[in-house]
Amino acid sequence: MHAFFHHGSNVLPLEPVSSDVPSLQDAELAAMYYGERKGGDFYDFLRVSPNRVVFGLLDVAGRSEQNRAIVGAAQKTFREKSLELLSSDKVNEADAMTEICLRLNQTILDIETGGVRSCPAFVGCYNESLGVLCYINAGHTPGLVRDGTGVAELPATGLPLGLFSHATCDAPMTAIPPSGALLLVSRGVVEGRRHHEEFGLTGARKTLERPASSAKDLCRAVIEDVRQFMGTPPTHNDVTALALVRNSP
Repeated sequence: MHAFFHHGSNVLPLEPVSSDVPSLQDAELAAMYYGERKGGDFYDFLRVSPNRVVFGLLDVAGRSEQNRAIVGAAQKTFREKSLELLSSDKVNEADAMTEICLRLNQTILDIETGGVRSCPAFVGCYNESLGVLCYINAGHTPGLVRDGTGVAELPATGLPLGLFSHATCDAPMTAIPPSGALLLVSRGVVEGRRHHEEFGLTGARKTLERPASSAKDLCRAVIEDVRQFMGTPPTHNDVTALALVRNSP
């Protein structure tokens, strides 16, 4: 199933609702949109070495027809720089991720000549040999990691991309143990409303606390939980989820 972008009489297929993702040795990655993309949510995945996979979830401000050029340029930079900087065995992942963040920021600023365009982003590099995630969170909704002790937040490590030319992001690391999971959700998920109440990060945390058999099931579960919470299809904004679920030992 594809989301479609309608432009005049042409119908241009956009990214699939369920994206093809690299297969992992002891884990699964997945991502999902609800229905048609209307805003700037975009995700991508790439294997950069035998034991490293990178992924990103970006939220470019504006409607999809306005930000397609930025999304396309950001994807190109993300893929080229990830391969260039993270394919070597001896690379310092934190330094490489910080550099990728800088290059993404510059790409967005170069394309958006008419001013600034805020682009919150979460970019991760998962090292399969170590079970460790190195990540940058540029003003994005916090990531959520479940381990044997509970659920922890991965808060912002820098400002959204696209605002300042020299903005930097720290790139901390966190372990994702066997049976553990990472869940990323877009702003459209946390802003799902019923009356005066938001689904919030609390709603996503409750979804993550329930067992999920796969990353795809976890993505599907959080989108369904938003829909049930709102009592109506969540078409207020892009509703996107990305998950990494590690196999049981």
